[in-house]
Amino acid sequence: MSDLLERLRGRGWRMTAQRRVVAEVLDGEHVHLTADEVHARAVARLPEISRATVYNTLGELVSLGEVLEVATDKRAKRYDPNAHRPHHHLVCAGCGAIRDVHPTGDPMADLPSSERFGFTVSDVEVTYRGLCPDCAAA
Repeated sequence: MSDLLERLRGRGWRMTAQRRVVAEVLDGEHVHLTADEVHARAVARLPEISRATVYNTLGELVSLGEVLEVATDKRAKRYDPNAHRPHHHLVCAGCGAIRDVHPTGDPMADLPSSERFGFTVSDVEVTYRGLCPDCAAA
């Protein structure tokens, strides 16, 4: 069983066939699918699943904190099931591919108090940009 499915079962989330398929589609280490990509893959497994059900399920998963909604540029939002392990993103400026990265160090500590302007900082999101090997070779 996937990590996401295990977490959802542990929360007592009602596991309908449609919800299960969406969770299975999102399973993986570097999964960052758009809602349309989730729907297309879900339809391949469960042809009767509707687009509205996929969108509603993604919204529920985000509200539960089990999936992150990632917006790295002006493209469609993507959904990341790696919600419980702190990480940053590496984004290809060519094709839009996204990878989870786990650099060492504490990004919160990298912002000196003189640059916080009185803010109480509670979270950090870091996005590295560049070209993936395929785009760099093209």
